[in-house]
Amino acid sequence: MGAGPAGLTLANLLRAEGVDCVLLEAEARETVELLPRAGFLEEWAVRALERRGLAGPGLLSAEAQGDCEFRLDGTRHLFRYGDLSGHRHIVYPQQRLVTDLVRGYADEAGGDVRFGVRDVAVHGIRTSRPTVTYTDPGDGQPRTLACDFVAGCDGARGSSRAAIPEGGVEVFRQDLGVGWLALLAEAPPSAERVVFGLHPQGFAAHMARGPRTTRYYLECPPGDSPDNWPHERVWSELRTRLRARGAPPLDEGELIERRVLDMHSYVVEPMTYGRLHLAGDAAHLVAPVAAKGMNLALNDALLLADAFRAYYREGDDSGLEGYSDACLRRVWQYQDFNAWLSETVHGPSSGDAFRAGTAAARLRRMTRSERAGRAVAALYIGSDADH
Repeated sequence: MGAGPAGLTLANLLRAEGVDCVLLEAEARETVELLPRAGFLEEWAVRALERRGLAGPGLLSAEAQGDCEFRLDGTRHLFRYGDLSGHRHIVYPQQRLVTDLVRGYADEAGGDVRFGVRDVAVHGIRTSRPTVTYTDPGDGQPRTLACDFVAGCDGARGSSRAAIPEGGVEVFRQDLGVGWLALLAEAPPSAERVVFGLHPQGFAAHMARGPRTTRYYLECPPGDSPDNWPHERVWSELRTRLRARGAPPLDEGELIERRVLDMHSYVVEPMTYGRLHLAGDAAHLVAPVAAKGMNLALNDALLLADAFRAYYREGDDSGLEGYSDACLRRVWQYQDFNAWLSETVHGPSSGDAFRAGTAAARLRRMTRSERAGRAVAALYIGSDADH
C-alpha cells in the first residue's frame, strides 16, 4: 500500500523473487511521478539498489556531493564530509527515483499496480489471511484482496496505520517548535553544494534540484501561511539569511512551489502489528533537516524484502519477526543525528543566547577538528549504520 520509494522498492523486489503482490496507490500515476519531495540519497542506499538491479542509468550517473557549507555571521564554513567519511550523497530527486521504480515494476516487469484507488481499508491483520478492500476507480465497484501479509507504505495518514487499534503501537513524537517554508524555484543553483544559513532572523537553506531548479527553505512560525510570503519577501529573506563574504549572489527565479512544513518527527513502535508491516513515513518521519527520510524508507523496504524472501523461499520467519527491531536501530540513530543538527541550525534564531553560543561552538568543532568532523560526517552520511 503506497507507491512511494518504500512501496515501489518492495514491490519491485517481490516481483523479482516471483512473489505475487498487488501495489495500491490512492493518487494517479502522473501525480506520484511528479510530486517533488526529497532529493538526496546516501551512497549506501544507491549501492544497495544497484546490487538488487534497481539503480537505473540516471541514478548511477547522477551527481555526487561530498561537502556542504554553513554560513554564520557572514563567514562560510565548509564541511567536507565526503573526504572525512569516504562516502557521498547522490543528488537524485525523489520523483525521478519513483518514476524509475514505477517503470521497472509496471512497464518492464508487468507488475500489478492500481492507481487512483479509493476507500482503502485493511481488515483482519491479526489473522492468517488479512484482506484489503478498496473502490475501483474505473467502474466504482468495491474490490477485495486476500493477502498473506500487508505492507503499509502509505504514510502517517494512510489506511495501514488506521487499521491498528488504539494501544496496538506507540507513537513517539518530537516537535521542533519551528516551521519551514519549502520553496521550489525555477532558477539555477547559486552554489555548488548544499548551503545552510544560520541567522538570527531564521534558518535558510539552498539545495540544487537540477541545472535549472533549486530547492530553498526559510524558517518561519509554525502554522504560517504561504500567502504571507510573496515573491519579493522570499528573495529578500533568502538574500539576508544566506549572505556571506565571498559568496556569489543568488540567482533568482519564479517560485513554483510554496508550502509550510510544521517541523516534527515521530517513530512508531513496533513497526509490525499482526500481519501488517509498516515502512517509510507510515512508521517514522524525520523532519527534513539532514535529508534522512527517503533513505530510511529504502532501508525499511530492503529489510522487509529480505525477510519476505527468506519466508517464501525457506519458510524462515525470523526476518519478519525481527523486522521492526532491525529497522528501528537505524531509525533512532537517524532521529538522534537529525535532532542534533536541528539544534545546531536553529540555535542562532532561537532568541536564546546560550543556544546560539552552543550552536556556534558545534559548528566550529565539526569544521575545524578532523576527529570531531569524522564523527559527524559518519552520522550525516549514514556510513556507520548497518546496511
